[in-house]
Amino acid sequence: MMAQYLEIKAKYPDALLFYRMGDFYELFFDDAVAASEALDIALTKRGKHEGEDIAMCGVPVHAAEGYLLTLIRKGFRVAVGEQLETPEEAKKRGYKSVVKRDVVRLVTPGTLTEESLLEARRHNYLGALGNVRDEWALAWTDISTGAFHVMPLGQARIGAELARLAPSEVLVSDKVDEMLRDVLRDLGIEPTVLGAASFDSGASEARLCSTFNVQTLAGFGSFGRAELSAMGALVDYLDITQKGRLPLLMPPKQEVSARLMQIDAATRRNLELTQAMSGGRVGSLLATIDRTVTAGGARLLERRVSSPSQDLGVIHERLEAVRFGVEGAFSDSLRDVLRRVPDVERALSRLSLDRGGPRDLAAVRNALAQAEGLAERLSDADLPALLGRSKDCLTGHDVLLHGLETALVAEPPLRLQDGGFIAPGYDEGLDQARTLRDEGRGVIARMQGEYAQETGIGALKIKHNNVLGYFIEVTATHAEKMHARSDRFIHRQTTANQVRFTTTELSELETRILNAGAEAAEIEKRLYDALRRAILDNAGVLGELAASLAEFDLALGLAELARQRDWCLPLVDDSRAFAIEGGRHPVVEAALQKAGEPFIANDCDLSAEGQAASVRLLTGPNMAGKSTYLRQNALIALLAQIGSYVPARQAHLGVVSQIFSRVGASDDLARGRSTFMVEMVETAAILNQADERALVILDEIGRGTATYDGLSIAWATLEHLHEVNRVRGLFATHYHELTVLAGKLKGVSNATVAVKEWEGDVIFLHEVREGAADRSYGVQVAQLAGLPKAVITRARSVLEALEKGERERASPKALIDDLPLFSMAAQEQAKPVSRETSSEAEDRLRAINPDDLSPREALQALYELRDLVGKAG
Repeated sequence: MMAQYLEIKAKYPDALLFYRMGDFYELFFDDAVAASEALDIALTKRGKHEGEDIAMCGVPVHAAEGYLLTLIRKGFRVAVGEQLETPEEAKKRGYKSVVKRDVVRLVTPGTLTEESLLEARRHNYLGALGNVRDEWALAWTDISTGAFHVMPLGQARIGAELARLAPSEVLVSDKVDEMLRDVLRDLGIEPTVLGAASFDSGASEARLCSTFNVQTLAGFGSFGRAELSAMGALVDYLDITQKGRLPLLMPPKQEVSARLMQIDAATRRNLELTQAMSGGRVGSLLATIDRTVTAGGARLLERRVSSPSQDLGVIHERLEAVRFGVEGAFSDSLRDVLRRVPDVERALSRLSLDRGGPRDLAAVRNALAQAEGLAERLSDADLPALLGRSKDCLTGHDVLLHGLETALVAEPPLRLQDGGFIAPGYDEGLDQARTLRDEGRGVIARMQGEYAQETGIGALKIKHNNVLGYFIEVTATHAEKMHARSDRFIHRQTTANQVRFTTTELSELETRILNAGAEAAEIEKRLYDALRRAILDNAGVLGELAASLAEFDLALGLAELARQRDWCLPLVDDSRAFAIEGGRHPVVEAALQKAGEPFIANDCDLSAEGQAASVRLLTGPNMAGKSTYLRQNALIALLAQIGSYVPARQAHLGVVSQIFSRVGASDDLARGRSTFMVEMVETAAILNQADERALVILDEIGRGTATYDGLSIAWATLEHLHEVNRVRGLFATHYHELTVLAGKLKGVSNATVAVKEWEGDVIFLHEVREGAADRSYGVQVAQLAGLPKAVITRARSVLEALEKGERERASPKALIDDLPLFSMAAQEQAKPVSRETSSEAEDRLRAINPDDLSPREALQALYELRDLVGKAG
């Protein structure tokens, strides 16, 4: 057995081997040590190898999925080695023959299909990067849904596209350079390296033709060599991991990056599109706007948020679909139907890989039934084009639906081996086998009564065990009566107190009962296979059905959101308009509503004429809402181009080709980059890539270095965006010197976030107004943050001196040298003393005659004086 284990393990050195032994998957040697630590399970030992103890641990087969999920999330790959025959079959080949075992599947992050291992509302993409003669392509698939896409792209776009898709696993050639590995590491992806043969474009084309059973791929599109390389590597890897049993893949769909709004990885992080800065989905735009009620609809929303369209026709169709839901009087009843729609795509995938079960059959049946119900409710509706095409896919499945409804019980069991999922009356042979199996006890009970009456032994029992099967048992005192009828009752066994017999008819009945259970299971398995084949024969139309249901769910979900949040229908065209009235940040507004606080809406007009730029220079203190204002306008543009209503009173937006955001930065210590270096790298990417239809939002450019260096960089950056890139943009800064550019550059205007001072404190009004701020209120913000009082007082003194010097054009160094040092004396000196309280203390002191005071009175007077001075502090 260990020789067999080592032979199999040698084929999968980089994976943990789950070696099936009866009801357990066992792991040995280093695999056992690693798994026991990762899973927190007991590590034991079994036998020796080369004189050393063999480490061992194991997990129950019935609970294996949970352990697999933990291992995959911790970065392991798992080879699942199953028994390919029963022990009885093995013994036929020889007494000491080892049960045949082999790996039936390699489990990796990008090849998961089990419901318990996947997030229902998210895609699980497997990607591959192909490179042929300096041409690049990215292919990706979600084998749990069958989605299969490919895109040609330049090397510079690889990071942005991978950030958009967020794949669980990416395949690369063993010849890939270190620069690409850095890009993958930045995204938290550890690449899976394959040999060059997997990426061979010539072999890939033949491999793809075989997979889709076609002679040429021309019917799917015109693919370049790099695209063929990437797609072929995906299919080859699936063949390796699924051991030749390929999932149900849709024909490859070619995407063109120019049709999608371009958003780089840094901007996705800054805008928190699908994941919050803190990690996880909560707090992201996706989580805030998700009102879908089906898993397919949720995944479609994630795709739309990650990939807004630039195609006006597509955008308008999607907006019309949402408007139908907003204005429709019966959208709530449609959503009630959709809530009962199962995940058809993933059920199809499991069935195609033969990892499904009765509930996957039922999922298809239920989806078909709900689709018909949805179509009935829409029979008289005047549907927009997108929903009209989707409605056409909801019907026409009567034969398959009738077959599944007739064959299946209402609530099938989870596992195939549990049986009982075929409805009574569907198959006569199955009904007969079940009757004998289920009524066997009654038949045995009647036979026991007949034998008791025949022998006159009231205590006679018919029992069963795994060794003898069914047998007749009587006490030793009645044994003679039974022996006297030896022609009928055949002796089987004698124990201390009982004697056991059988009869020919009891043996025959036992065989029939035992065979009935196996026969019923075999018939159900055969019927399951037939139903599975019927579903897979209709996989194409079922895929279209799933897509249509998701389209309805998304449109109605966005409509529900628009009604709940009072969002408006945006006007989107091919102009360079960007006029938003009463815009709000969707995520911040939702958080404030939970706290019972209002969100202050603001206008934003970045409309540009012709090819001119339009940049709004925003000044004002920290915490006043500048970053929120910047982000909300970018999110409004993105929402409009996914085909959603937007959080505003009114919005007119010309199509945005790219969104660039540089809002905040942090050190990248692993790569030796300071905060300022990260900021400059992100700014360089914007200046080098932004086109005239881009929307750029920048916050605090140049703040990570010396004042004059930073001001110079910010100044030059703003000029470049205006003169060269000619973008629509928002530029937030604390460099008030930049506000003079509004008078020099035609497309630059000033705006500020309003604040109000009250008794030395600053109150944030969160209103964006025309004009420029005259100060940053940094000291007041520091006071709100809780800096020690002495620090705040000292900061005010330094600020006053610096501002005075600036007015008088004095040297900052000379001014600082004239300030008293920060010391305990300086702290005391800095404490303001009320003149009123000071006079009161002086009057009290003058009224005291020390010679007339007793020691106790003198001490009391001292305490009073201290309290008066304390009030002044």
